[in-house]
Amino acid sequence: MLLFSIIGGIGLLLLVVSLVLGEVFGELSFGDVGLSGSAVGIGAVVFGASGVIAVANDLPTVWTYAFAVLFAAISAAVAQVMINRLADGEDAPPPALEGAFGVLTATTGPDGGEVRLEGVRDLESRLAWSDDVLDAGQRVVVIGVSGSRVRVTKA
Repeated sequence: MLLFSIIGGIGLLLLVVSLVLGEVFGELSFGDVGLSGSAVGIGAVVFGASGVIAVANDLPTVWTYAFAVLFAAISAAVAQVMINRLADGEDAPPPALEGAFGVLTATTGPDGGEVRLEGVRDLESRLAWSDDVLDAGQRVVVIGVSGSRVRVTKA
């Protein structure tokens, strides 16, 4: 029972570290098949838990290990399929903002301001700055990006 508890504990630790810090070792590759750290952690937790349950129910040692390995492999495979589906469904990166046109909603200068961009899907209004003071309502074009702020100039 100690072996199952240790392996299950290591799997739980791997899952917690993956949750807090992100994937620990990204993806283990076996040819074209990859296995994420989260799936390995899930498999280890299930291996430990099913082994402890089998030992507690007095199953023979051979059956204990057989059930633990079988359930661990199934759970790791299901987890990997779900992780792959989630990864495939990620959103595309936001469009490049350089060259986007917009209209200033506030007076904008070196100290800052605000612009309402046209045709951008992520955020329509953004904090902006420009080298010259530009009045609200003026049409501008984005010439640079710094974080979520944009640098604009007269269009």
